[in-house]
Amino acid sequence: MGQKPITFLRQVTALCLYPELLNDNKFPDDAKQKAMRILQACGGNSIGSYSASQGIEIIRQDVAKYIETRDGGIRSNPDDIYLSTGASDSIVTMLKLLVAGQGNARTGVMIPIPQYPLYSAALAELGAVQVNYYLDEENCWALDITELRRALEEARKHCNPKVLCIINPGNPTGQVQSRKCIEDVIRFAAEENLFLMADEVYQDNVYAKGCAFHSFKKVLFEMGPKYSDVVELASFHSTSKGFMGECGFRGGYMEVVNMDPAVKQQLTKLVSVRLCPPVPGQALLDVVVNPPQPGDPSYKEFIAEKQAVLGNLAEKARLTEEILNQAPGIQCNPVQGAMYSFPRIEMPERAIKLAQAEGQAPDMFFCMKLLEETGICVVPGSGFGQREGTHHFRMTILPPTEKLKILLERLKDFHQKFVQEYS
Repeated sequence: MGQKPITFLRQVTALCLYPELLNDNKFPDDAKQKAMRILQACGGNSIGSYSASQGIEIIRQDVAKYIETRDGGIRSNPDDIYLSTGASDSIVTMLKLLVAGQGNARTGVMIPIPQYPLYSAALAELGAVQVNYYLDEENCWALDITELRRALEEARKHCNPKVLCIINPGNPTGQVQSRKCIEDVIRFAAEENLFLMADEVYQDNVYAKGCAFHSFKKVLFEMGPKYSDVVELASFHSTSKGFMGECGFRGGYMEVVNMDPAVKQQLTKLVSVRLCPPVPGQALLDVVVNPPQPGDPSYKEFIAEKQAVLGNLAEKARLTEEILNQAPGIQCNPVQGAMYSFPRIEMPERAIKLAQAEGQAPDMFFCMKLLEETGICVVPGSGFGQREGTHHFRMTILPPTEKLKILLERLKDFHQKFVQEYS
């Protein structure tokens, strides 16, 4: 998608991978110091060694400090931090830990619809019961407690719902949940004795005016001991998103809060089976949570690059909403955060019937025609789940601005032509 890597992240990683470069004067001193600190924490001073299963100790300490700073001083314990192979790995591990039972006693896991397919796939693999709750498209994909309650009561008839998953900022829907909404969710989880899983991998990606990222942990502790002593929470972050976009390194972490010590022991056993997360990914994560500070040689360049990436994404989020909404029959909610839009498309009845005759979901039919005629690849909404009778597609806002403008105009023209052709 043309996004350039952040220089400092790659410099430190390169130094860790090939320590001979520590003698090279092309690298700034702060990058060398960071690399040496990471290497000294590795077995045999090499990132080719296995690490502890939970992750390298100093990196977990740095993650805990990062969380404390982010959450305004609320304490984070390195022992509650598990480094992982991206966020996906720890999400699947946590689901594996929580799923049990047979028949009507089988664990139910509540997930937002539309959802990121990692959840439905992991639940199918684990034989858990997927409990859908629908986000409110008319209200910018907000989370509605009435809908959560409906989904929970419905599910209790055929399974044992124990887990509530939240994706904030949202994928594929790009919304940022309000603080009030997060408080409501925490109260609901406390009342219904649900384990909360907060997928917060897009926490750096918030663009809309009046929107801010609030971590579930921060809100939980600010609500006081009535909640912060009892609600069990696991939250997830990753090096793949944000301003970093370093997906291939597979770096991430999970923090658990209020987990019973005996259960936590089982979690540690479960992660031990995988030996350890990739050590280069751990090293990169360390630089993300412990970046250059004001006064460091690399600070100015680092901040300029970070702000440029996030500024560009904010501009592209605005453009996407603006151009798509100019097309009759396409409705796109504001892209408040994350990296995607999830527009709703009107489909002529004839196109819907043709799709069904071919055994395809109508929005899949639309996406295939779009791909064949324009070369633009978007994902049908049916892959993420959507309300009956509605049709969507998910597209990323990541292409370079000039390309994105062309892409959006072509998409708009194609939709108009598609509607005429099948009307």
